[in-house]
Amino acid sequence: MSLEATFFDSYNQLILTWLILFMAQTVYVLFGFGLGLIAVGLLALFIQPVTHVIVLLLFVAIPAEIYVVYRSWRSISWQGIVILSGGIVVGTVIGTLILKYGNPEFILTILGFFLIGAGMIFLIAQSAKIICWPSWCPPFIGVVAGLLAGMFGTGGPPLIFYYQLSGLKKEAFRGNLMTLFLLMALVRFPSYAFSGLVTFPRFLSAVYIFPAILLGIWLGNRIHVQISETGFRKMVSAGLIVIGIILLIKQFH
Repeated sequence: MSLEATFFDSYNQLILTWLILFMAQTVYVLFGFGLGLIAVGLLALFIQPVTHVIVLLLFVAIPAEIYVVYRSWRSISWQGIVILSGGIVVGTVIGTLILKYGNPEFILTILGFFLIGAGMIFLIAQSAKIICWPSWCPPFIGVVAGLLAGMFGTGGPPLIFYYQLSGLKKEAFRGNLMTLFLLMALVRFPSYAFSGLVTFPRFLSAVYIFPAILLGIWLGNRIHVQISETGFRKMVSAGLIVIGIILLIKQFH
């Protein structure tokens, strides 16, 4: 197996990429989030430019998202997806403008502290508080997610918080999140292609790590099926805390 046409410099680099993406993909399919959180920073340590990593993760994410959406089809709230998607589109445009003309770092800092606090409350609480969201909330959550996606390329935290408080079962939680991420990916892919970011070396590199992707999908779903609803919600709460800490570390590093 020759690496000549890929962006990998050595077989050691390829194997390390396999291991990282296997772990990240397992977490992604288990919870419905966390792929970029785990993979971007680690892969960027030895793969440059970081554009290689971003495009590679797009190739990695789409098979997992399609698989989870297929498995969770009947648990997905399609009306809610449409409402959230509309807000995400609006928020992404506004967030992009803020990124271009403003100073959005303060918002990210506030978000980091908020996620840590919310995650700790969820973990400490004996029973999860379930909210019946008023009709104006889903569009607002979508706009906030879009704002973050436009400003920082990460729209997941508000959606995770929203679905966590909605009291969804684990399959519906994962399925709804993955559906939104898949829709975002289907928008990003042609835009990347038209921008010349989807190249043959990047595509071939994704093909080389495909076994790790498939293994991560299998293991993540196997754990997801076996874990209890209570255990799943606690692990999602811990995930919110981790995301908040990482956001703050990035801000104050």
